[in-house]
Amino acid sequence: MTNHGETTGSFESDDVTGSGRAHRPNGHDRYDDRLAQDGHALRGGNAHNADSTNCDGPDATHRVTLRTPAELADALPYLLGYRPEDSIVLVALHDRGGRGRFGGRARLGIPANPDDWESVAGQLAHGLVRGSERRGARPEQIVAYVCQEPGQGETGRQVMERLRPLAHKLRLQCGLLDVPVIEALCISDGRFWSYCCDIQECCPAEGLPMGLPGTSVLAAAATYAGIQVRGTLRELRARLQPWETAAALEQEAALDAGSMALVPRMLDDTSRAGVAEETMELARQIMTRLADAAPASGAFMADLRDDGLLRNDEAATLILGLQDRATRDRAAEWMEGAEAAPALRLWRALARRCVGSYGEHAAAPLTLAGWVAWSTGDELEAREALAMALGADPDYLFARLLHQAVNEGLDPESIRRCLRAERDDRARTPAERIDEARGPKGLDTTQGTEGGGGDADGSESVAAVQRRHRGLPAGDAENSHSLTAQEARKSAPPSRRVPAARTGPGTGRTGGTHPPAAAKGGVRRRGTTRRGVASGGGETKGDA
Repeated sequence: MTNHGETTGSFESDDVTGSGRAHRPNGHDRYDDRLAQDGHALRGGNAHNADSTNCDGPDATHRVTLRTPAELADALPYLLGYRPEDSIVLVALHDRGGRGRFGGRARLGIPANPDDWESVAGQLAHGLVRGSERRGARPEQIVAYVCQEPGQGETGRQVMERLRPLAHKLRLQCGLLDVPVIEALCISDGRFWSYCCDIQECCPAEGLPMGLPGTSVLAAAATYAGIQVRGTLRELRARLQPWETAAALEQEAALDAGSMALVPRMLDDTSRAGVAEETMELARQIMTRLADAAPASGAFMADLRDDGLLRNDEAATLILGLQDRATRDRAAEWMEGAEAAPALRLWRALARRCVGSYGEHAAAPLTLAGWVAWSTGDELEAREALAMALGADPDYLFARLLHQAVNEGLDPESIRRCLRAERDDRARTPAERIDEARGPKGLDTTQGTEGGGGDADGSESVAAVQRRHRGLPAGDAENSHSLTAQEARKSAPPSRRVPAARTGPGTGRTGGTHPPAAAKGGVRRRGTTRRGVASGGGETKGDA
């Protein structure tokens, strides 16, 4: 689900309950917010998928009552896990024993062109309602938010008036689905306005000030439950975006030199395995270096520290080496335990080094960052990293399948088991593999069916998990969202994705984030599309 802005957030159920009725000026109806003590009640979510699940349990004993629109406005960052900017947010309410309970959340960026508002409103409402129905919990009502800071020379009230047609379209689109919007709020310039109440005593035309962050009862309850609210998506993405400083020129030169040295070896069957081993060993060394580094205060300082621990030539070697899919899949095995944190820091640092004409090379480290984040429970960063990977290369199958799996709420443990099995299989000796293939009675149990193995892109395990999740037969690869068979037919062999060498800096393509070409031996050369036509499109905006 894409539009002109950002996309994030999941449609997951929160232990948040409420009256589900529109507020009145005196004695506002209640929106109860029940927070589980284990800290899992409120989690971030995404507009790519819409579901609503039940999270009731014995731990859901902390209850906060939301009585006013001000408290609903204050609750938004805790529902998403971050503070939205330029966002449309819809939150589902489910009727549970006479109480309204917050369910799924959907968020999209506000399109700059008002002509797109109607289609985006319909897309968002449809995604939330239909996705909730797939999980067996159709919402009875919806709370809508529009959040945008004033432009130059603009006031918060002017923003509210400018976005009023958008709020109206949201209410209409939800009404067409027989799910009424009981409250629509605009948040801008530290104030909020209600589009559903025009009573001066409770909702004045000049708006009401937002409470100071962290001072509400809900904030106290969230802190007690161990729930943290991050900054903004812009701040999160800044940790993954390529450098735009003078240092980027030096890094691009290192990538040019690395391409000329490594690509011929990666194309040579006799030396390819050696390049893979060198890449993995260098990655291990840098992960150890990162793990031994002194702690830093704050994300910005931590990223500066990690950047200082990684030389340009080392970053170039790793970025280029990870273009080989088999090497990337081995790197994905650093997904848990003590290896996960330094691995995630390394993938972030490498994504920041994919500068200049090497932007599409960021798909590999961004996908690895998204995978490790998901594996360790950070779904918000996982979605953003995987969406950015698809922005760098829309045809990057591993990122696409992981992104879909995260949005559908699949369990990453299924994929972890597949990667552990691959790691264990490499550790076996040839004799052990032969004995296992023969089976307990010495019979050959191997299968020679074409396409029976996993996809060389490392995506078979994800696709298999998605098919099981949907109840699809194993052979229904074309009708499921897996592109495993198609991808395997595209590349020969598909397990190798390496960049082509360049003669010097500045000779690569300069426009857009279009996918690279698939050349002989599974090689993608920068500067051409898959059909061999030079690419020069504009930048890809928003998330895939």
